[in-house]
Amino acid sequence: MVDEVDPRSVSPGTGDDDDASFFDPTKFKILVIGGVAALAGLMSGIDIGVVSGALDLFSREFHPSTLALSWVVSAMMAGAALGSVSASKLAQKVGRKRALICGAAVFVIGALGCFLSWSVVSMISFRVVMGYAIGLSAFTAPLYLSEIASEDTRGAMISTYQLMLTIGIFVAFLADAYFSYRGSWRSMFAFAAFPATLFLIGVLFLPYSPHWLVMKGRHKEARRILLDLRDDPLEAAKEIQAIRQQLETKQEGWALLKRNSNFRRSVLLGIGLQAMQQLAGINIVMFYAPKILQAAHFDTHAQVWCTAIIGLVNMLATFVAVGLVDRWGRKPILYVGFAVMALTMGALAALLHEGMAEQASQMIAVFVLMVFCAGHAMSAGPLMWVLCAEIQPIQGRNFGMSASTLMNWLANMGVSVSFLPLMEAFGASGTFWLLAVLNFIFIGLTYLYVPETKGMSLAKIEERLMSGVKLRKLGR
Repeated sequence: MVDEVDPRSVSPGTGDDDDASFFDPTKFKILVIGGVAALAGLMSGIDIGVVSGALDLFSREFHPSTLALSWVVSAMMAGAALGSVSASKLAQKVGRKRALICGAAVFVIGALGCFLSWSVVSMISFRVVMGYAIGLSAFTAPLYLSEIASEDTRGAMISTYQLMLTIGIFVAFLADAYFSYRGSWRSMFAFAAFPATLFLIGVLFLPYSPHWLVMKGRHKEARRILLDLRDDPLEAAKEIQAIRQQLETKQEGWALLKRNSNFRRSVLLGIGLQAMQQLAGINIVMFYAPKILQAAHFDTHAQVWCTAIIGLVNMLATFVAVGLVDRWGRKPILYVGFAVMALTMGALAALLHEGMAEQASQMIAVFVLMVFCAGHAMSAGPLMWVLCAEIQPIQGRNFGMSASTLMNWLANMGVSVSFLPLMEAFGASGTFWLLAVLNFIFIGLTYLYVPETKGMSLAKIEERLMSGVKLRKLGR
């Protein structure tokens, strides 16, 4: 619990000065809290990265079929789908903080189980356990971050989750490169337990969500936390009042979905956004980068080091999204991101069709993959989570976010389990042409349905949604 402090008196509007904001201790405190909560993303990212490097070594020991190997990857998403389904009720009953603690503990168990795996079946089983923890955390962490952040930092705060995920992927790729020289896939999974342990310790020191405290009638605690996290006591008081007003209408979920067409619109939009994020193809690159590079005739060590470089670019590009999401807005960044991903997937398909026998074409392929990852990391990667946290009305927010998170993992699982069979059936070139076409389609869907929510309060977005305003006109 955060101790009560005497907040500084700050007149409205002084937070607009960039230099002052940078050194503002209150905002710095929020960023620290957000960084700890976003370690859930680091945990998820390391799991994504680790399995990429472990696949080949695991295959040499247990000789799984192509389909079984796909399920070693995809079992995590199946578990994550289960975790996302149970996350809503758990986060509401025990609180966002305790739900994150549960996710971290389960992840440690799953990672150690993978480390000790004795068969393909045992590996798949423990991957499901890890996935459950990731699904639970992927729902709860953005929800917690959206409730801790102020309006002017909300986009960047929620994007921090995705930033930590990309950092985790890069760190895992480096670990894979190191352990590949020792031929130790077990060490890769043991390494994955490390960030989860850090996350478990860090979450113990986080404050409870003010929204959840008010929901449970613990108004004094909520007020004390908000006084510590807002520059202006009047701002904190207004936020408490707004939370109370929002919570006067209880969470209805399925009942609201059946009777309210406006809520159905927001749920369907959230589901669509997460499907777009996954069908863009990012986790194909993250999970199967060594396989893609193998198709481009890279040797084993070149595969893992080029994969690590791709992970580095993926991480650095996410900083762009965190810095621009509350300045440029959501839609302009998405337009750029989907255009970049469409062009790079088309370029990679063309290169694979030519065969890439020469070193120059191989280097171009690596560059294309780097640009693709940059395009996703600065756009659809973080912004879909931001938008999904913003567009759901308070009385159905838990249900709406749970539905969109479930779709994220189901789409992720579908893409991951089908990639290797698609490569066998249609070839690498045909598979990446399909991804290029999908990303072009997503540019149009962004224009038609995605709202611009930059600088809009959650209450205002909800008001416009429930009054029947078109989805793409919900924001500015």
